[in-house]
Amino acid sequence: MNVLKQHLRVTIATLLAHGASQHEIARRTGVDRKTIRRYAATANSPMATGSGSAAGQIPPPWPPASAAADLRVPAQASSACGPHRAWIETQVALGRNAMAIYQDLVEQHGFAHRYNSVKRFVRALRQRDPERFDVLESMPGEEAQVDFGLGAPTLCENGKYRRPHLFVMTLKYSGKSFRKVVWKADQETWARLHEEAFRSFGGSVAYVVLDNLKQGVIRPDLYAPELNPVYAAVLAHYGAIADPARVRDPDRKGTVENAIQHTQSTALKGRRFESIDAQNAHLAHWEERWAAPRIHGRKKRQVLAMFAEEQPHLKPLPVEGFRFFKQEVRTVDDSGLVQVQGAYYSALPAAVHTRITVRIYAAEIEILDDHGQVLRRHAKATRKGQFVLPEADRLFNPSRETARVMARVARIGPISERLAAEIFARLGRPGQRAIYGLSQLARHYTCADIEAASKAVLALPVPSYQALKRILERSAVARSPQPPLTQSGAAIRDMGEYQQFFMNHAASTTTH
Repeated sequence: MNVLKQHLRVTIATLLAHGASQHEIARRTGVDRKTIRRYAATANSPMATGSGSAAGQIPPPWPPASAAADLRVPAQASSACGPHRAWIETQVALGRNAMAIYQDLVEQHGFAHRYNSVKRFVRALRQRDPERFDVLESMPGEEAQVDFGLGAPTLCENGKYRRPHLFVMTLKYSGKSFRKVVWKADQETWARLHEEAFRSFGGSVAYVVLDNLKQGVIRPDLYAPELNPVYAAVLAHYGAIADPARVRDPDRKGTVENAIQHTQSTALKGRRFESIDAQNAHLAHWEERWAAPRIHGRKKRQVLAMFAEEQPHLKPLPVEGFRFFKQEVRTVDDSGLVQVQGAYYSALPAAVHTRITVRIYAAEIEILDDHGQVLRRHAKATRKGQFVLPEADRLFNPSRETARVMARVARIGPISERLAAEIFARLGRPGQRAIYGLSQLARHYTCADIEAASKAVLALPVPSYQALKRILERSAVARSPQPPLTQSGAAIRDMGEYQQFFMNHAASTTTH
């Protein structure tokens, strides 16, 4: 019992004698209600027995400290609640608490007894048989269980001791465990620890049982849980399948729960470490010296011997380790690009303004569609603000346009191609217009004529598109047939009409 000062003991005794409730006494004195209950029981207060004459008082809902937690109403004892048993059972089945039932009994059924009677009666009705659990067994190499706990206090960079995260993976069949403490418990660290555990065992398992912690399960669901994409990719790389336990069902992975408690209470209890590497070295030594050679408490066999039986059944490890990445979601901008870590990458053929998935590797960027199919792969940019955009993805590029037009000129003939190259070499990019005009001449002239004219233009001191066009136009005019000259016809007026017109015009000019 907490020892109170004399004036507080006198105050509590006085208030109890006047029928004050424990809640009121605690409010007035600042003493915890548990302590008040102990003093009430010692003083044989009416609050301890549930009897008294304080009118209108509603006792607190908690039992006195002297009452046993598992107190049952003896079969030979009669309860004041007996006549109302059927009604009380229906209220308990609805999930109502004892205080609510007591209040309704007083108001609706004229119940004249104290709250403690109702509380004891309801507690007896709620007694249930202990829950039975199944014994879960697995085949060698079938299942591993993983979880996070807390390690021993370890010195941090700030000079203070802090408990790091303790990762444990335990093989269900043999009980062999991998243990490691880390400062960070993010999604990538969680996935990397799985890879280290598989490497330490020399193989992987078919199923990995975990609870619904955020490092592994993004959205818990009984039927279709959503896993962290990096974690899911790591398990797929090693041929394992995640099997998250149901929410609030830790008994599904009791093997690793016991392994964490065993590690904390035996290997780390009462210890402090000056670095996290020192704690990991201690855990590795303890596993090899004590944990692995021990006799398993339930299976009555040595853990190391069972692991020797299980190891041949583990899945073989892939030759290469997993390439870790960070996965993010981006929106394609108006240029068909996505921004990743300050650089810009082409996302085509993804549509503009759609959301796509980006995987960021150490030296590579992958862009995936909604179905997880890789759309593009790019080498990682060397600086922020850099555009990783292949020439084929650009809507217009002067250099690419020049090559395209030159290819069209080359289809006319080699002399025309040489003329186009000469024009571009002299004028540069502005010469694109002349080259484009040269390529369009094929719509009006034959390739042979253009080749002949190009040969003549190349002989000039300054070859140009204008000179080429003039030569072609003159050649066309020279080759076209000329109609014979005639002095009469349907479109030609008589000479007398012209003579009369000029005479009339001369007369009007003289008059004026």
